[in-house]
Amino acid sequence: MEKKITPYKESSDGKKKQVEQMFDTISENYDGLNRFISLGSDIKWRKKVIKMVADKNPKTILDIATGTGDLAIQFAENTTAEKIVGLDLSEGMLSVARKKILGKAIAEKIEFVQADSEALPFENDTFDAITVSFGIRNFENLEKGLSEIFRVLKKGGVFVVLETSVPTKFPFKQGYYFYSKAILPLVGKVFSKDKVAYTYLSESASVFPHGEKLNNIFRKIGFNEVINKPQTLGVATIYKATK
Repeated sequence: MEKKITPYKESSDGKKKQVEQMFDTISENYDGLNRFISLGSDIKWRKKVIKMVADKNPKTILDIATGTGDLAIQFAENTTAEKIVGLDLSEGMLSVARKKILGKAIAEKIEFVQADSEALPFENDTFDAITVSFGIRNFENLEKGLSEIFRVLKKGGVFVVLETSVPTKFPFKQGYYFYSKAILPLVGKVFSKDKVAYTYLSESASVFPHGEKLNNIFRKIGFNEVINKPQTLGVATIYKATK
């Protein structure tokens, strides 16, 4: 990453601790704001991620940076997986996720775990599929986090990432920067308890490597068959790789 962005610039805490604090604070209205900010497009993007994973018929799935559990729950409902683990650093987000499955049949095959994505509490070669949606740019050490993912992914397993990216063509690039620097932080200030959270989310997206740059980092870690598919004029990208 060209520039290190943290949520709370005045804080002496590391990025990891700051990210945990930020998501604990915004967990209650995170889902609604996501729908609003992406104009509902995130639902369509996640459906594509689910299909990529479902096509591999995995028995075990790990969803890292699961947040409030939307993707993990959809895996339970739309794949043949027997065990799904949703992992996140923020207990606040996970408490919302657990409420969503309370009393539902799918609760038997979903487990929500608070843990560090850069020190995954699993044995080598544990999961058939691993996903991260809008989370890898929050890793304090990107390569360390990806190496951990590579370690716990089974040989032949699939790794799918959904992450924000920056459009490259005029006028979409200019429009993206206006929306992310002017509109997005304003929405966060009006509707979020944390006035800086959505400024951080915007800034971190603008400097995070995307496209072929991120592909090359995946390859450096050891992933094979790395591809990326830009979504909605390039404001998000889906990456797919195998071990």
